[in-house]
Amino acid sequence: MLAYATHWHFERLLWLAGGLVFGSLLGVYGLRRTHFESTPQGLFYTPHAHLGIALSLLLVGRIVYRLIELYALDTTASRGAPQFAQSPLTLAIFGLLAGYYVAYAAGLAGWRNRVIRAESQREAKATNP
Repeated sequence: MLAYATHWHFERLLWLAGGLVFGSLLGVYGLRRTHFESTPQGLFYTPHAHLGIALSLLLVGRIVYRLIELYALDTTASRGAPQFAQSPLTLAIFGLLAGYYVAYAAGLAGWRNRVIRAESQREAKATNP
C-alpha cells in the first residue's frame, strides 16, 4: 500500500526499495546470528534480540518524531495519512523493517523445511537398510 501511495514519486519508491534491500541483508545477518536447535521436543530458535529490537525502536522513534513534527512543530501542515507515508525517511525505515522480517521469516521457514526433510530421510534409511 505504501508503494501505491508513492507511485507518482519515483524517488520515494527508491527509498522504500533501498530500505527493503538493506533490511533483507540485515535479515540474512540476523539468521546467521540466530541459534537453532532441533530437539526431540521440537524445533527451537533463539534470535539475535538486539537487532530486532533496534529495528523496531527505529521505526517507533520515526513515527513518534513524525507525529511530533506534524502536531506540535508545524501546525499548518496537512495531517492526512498520505503525507505521513510520503516521507522518504519513513519509507526507508519501513522498508528496512519489512525487508528484515520477511527475509528472517523466509529463512526460518527454510531451516524448518531442511530439518524436517533431513529427519524424514534419516527415518527412511533406518526403515530400509
